[in-house]
Amino acid sequence: MRVAVDPLVCEANGVCVGLAPEVFDLSDDDELTILAPDVPAAEADRVRHAVRSCPKAALTLEE
Repeated sequence: MRVAVDPLVCEANGVCVGLAPEVFDLSDDDELTILAPDVPAAEADRVRHAVRSCPKAALTLEE
């Protein structure tokens, strides 16, 4: 499973960071960084939830 962000769509709301902080990080400049683009199996469910919960639908997931 791989997760990606569209930086042109992302508004840095931080919902994903709150749901899966091991995979997503928000910089001081409000830029989202994906810490683990290849999602660890243990984080798969939380990352799926984060992708579904993104208010701007800026995250994509390849399974």
